[in-house]
Amino acid sequence: MASHELQRVGTQSDILGECPLWDGIANCLYWVDIRRPAIRRLCHDTGVVDTWAMPDLVGSIALTDDSRLLVALPNQMALFDPADGHLKPFLSNLQMPEGHRFNDGRCDERGRFWVGSMHNITRAPEGTLFCLEGAGPLQPVLQGVCIPNSLAFSPGGDTLYFADSLHYRIYAHTYAPETGTMGKARVFAESTPPAFPDGSAVDAEGFLWNAEFNGGRLLRFAPDGRLDRILDLPVDRPTCCAFGGPELDILYITSTSQHMSEEERLAHPMAGALMALRPGVRGLPEPRFAIHGPRAQ
Repeated sequence: MASHELQRVGTQSDILGECPLWDGIANCLYWVDIRRPAIRRLCHDTGVVDTWAMPDLVGSIALTDDSRLLVALPNQMALFDPADGHLKPFLSNLQMPEGHRFNDGRCDERGRFWVGSMHNITRAPEGTLFCLEGAGPLQPVLQGVCIPNSLAFSPGGDTLYFADSLHYRIYAHTYAPETGTMGKARVFAESTPPAFPDGSAVDAEGFLWNAEFNGGRLLRFAPDGRLDRILDLPVDRPTCCAFGGPELDILYITSTSQHMSEEERLAHPMAGALMALRPGVRGLPEPRFAIHGPRAQ
């Protein structure tokens, strides 16, 4: 990708594209289509996009420290091996409430997986933000969540970003990476309905990039919450973003095409596309889930 202009990547179209992650070892980008449901992979060197069907709604994924993917399915955490396409149970029988699924997820620098749950249809305040260390158990941290989103960590690991999208706010929580403790929150950024904060990524300068769902844009916020940059997009509903490429200088953006009328699809032909551009800043390496428990610093 040579251009700094926004480009479509591949010809595939997602129903609900989410959770892009750059694997710097395999030189590829993974992401999910929650509704299809599927895991996708873009090979940077060839431009080939591979797709693996999943057995149920796949809310989010994480890279693991043994080159697999941790997969958040409605009633289990599983391990997916892209080398052979095998999906293996990791944490089974989670006893999620009826109609619930996982949504946004992110690892901290020690390899803990933070992931939120939500009611798949009603978006009632019944979801939970969890933290998973190794083989578990899955620990509830924050309850009463509608749509968990914007999970990200500052470069030093001392700030955890989180949004309940239907609060129209991103919160910045103090965070202790040594213990995995989520502390006091402050309002970091706010949106104007119907636009709300979806997935986020943090760049090497410590600025947070957020995909504004129903807002048709990416917003870059300084560490103090100041709005630094606005990037308008050719889709109304971007869902998440991630830095990738060998130099971590490409910003990939996922989007959705679900619940769109034919008229809306014609007006927004990029809806559901994976998009990319070079924003002039670099990202951070994606932390990997520590299968055997948090890593020592």
